[in-house]
Amino acid sequence: MSSAFRLPSVGALVACLGFAGCSAGSGAAPGTNQLLRNAARSGTDSERVLNVYNWAEYIDPSVVRDFEREFDIKVNYDVYDSNELLETKLLVGHTNYDVVVPSGYFLENQIKAGIYQKLDKSALPNLKNLDPEVIRGIALYDPGNQYAVAYMWLSTTGIAYNVAKIRARMADAPVDSWRMIFDPRVLARFQDCGVAMLDAPINVVSAALIFLGRDPNSQSAADLIAAERQLISVRPYVRYVDSNRIAADLANGDICLALDWSGDIPLARESANSAGGGVMLDFSIPREGSVSNLDVLVIPADAPHPRNAHLFINYLLRPEVAARNSTAVKYANSVAGAVALLSPELRNDPAVYPPADVRARLVPSRAKSHEFTRMLMRTWTRFKAYR
Repeated sequence: MSSAFRLPSVGALVACLGFAGCSAGSGAAPGTNQLLRNAARSGTDSERVLNVYNWAEYIDPSVVRDFEREFDIKVNYDVYDSNELLETKLLVGHTNYDVVVPSGYFLENQIKAGIYQKLDKSALPNLKNLDPEVIRGIALYDPGNQYAVAYMWLSTTGIAYNVAKIRARMADAPVDSWRMIFDPRVLARFQDCGVAMLDAPINVVSAALIFLGRDPNSQSAADLIAAERQLISVRPYVRYVDSNRIAADLANGDICLALDWSGDIPLARESANSAGGGVMLDFSIPREGSVSNLDVLVIPADAPHPRNAHLFINYLLRPEVAARNSTAVKYANSVAGAVALLSPELRNDPAVYPPADVRARLVPSRAKSHEFTRMLMRTWTRFKAYR
């Protein structure tokens, strides 16, 4: 990275941290934050801007406001609902975004395409707050951890369900197995109370492949055909395919069963409890296994405000900030010191922090070739349209 993108004197500050001592919050010396703020304010008005593109409802809004106040930087915040949409925009270029948040299995090919710039780690003193397990996880997609910083991790795909409605229709329902979703004889039992699936082709097809006893990261045309057949067999019993509606519909009882992301169920539980309707929800990572994922913070190669992007990423790595974001979005964050700041309900929720025996059944999602992605999207279009 060009030295023009570096924060003044941050590298020297990092070298001096051992002598200055560290605060319990940001993990930086007390003077470091003031110098970072001064650096942010040293530019012209047009430079005190940050353009962020993130998943919808994937940050505590007050975190953005507090960053704006502390660093005197205006944040323009846009949202998207799929990795595919983000990737399309990034490949076209000239997005004007400074920070984006792709999933790991998309990051892998995007780095090869040259659409991100390498991090200036001297401008990120809070990198030392990252959980070592998360750092190893990112290295699977970003060897050497040169481009990406973990934001939220251990996102999994599993089965979300309304306990009472499922038991009423099938007392011995296999809620701990992908049979619950992919066996048409089972799924048909729940058509009347509402079944939904994520609009996320890689996640759903990977789950179908696991049900079929195949590699969830397979790029074989034969495996994809087998997965499509299985998906078509259950499509008549699926009310809708939409990633944005599931949590709310589970909470209000409009659906009773979903193939869903792990982070949706704590949010749905919270909404259900607030409504006081007595809806009891649960989430299962099937015994056959599932795919896991993490979302990362990266800076596009043509980002107009890379210095401010580094400030924002470093800010998100403060334990107290990471804890606020996890509390808001109900996903495990990447900062080791943030876990103790979470409520016992959140840090002990197996949907958010799966125990070791469950993590052992998880397979990281991997990047797919462009050829396979084209086949996958055609498969997905047929599946969604099938009646």
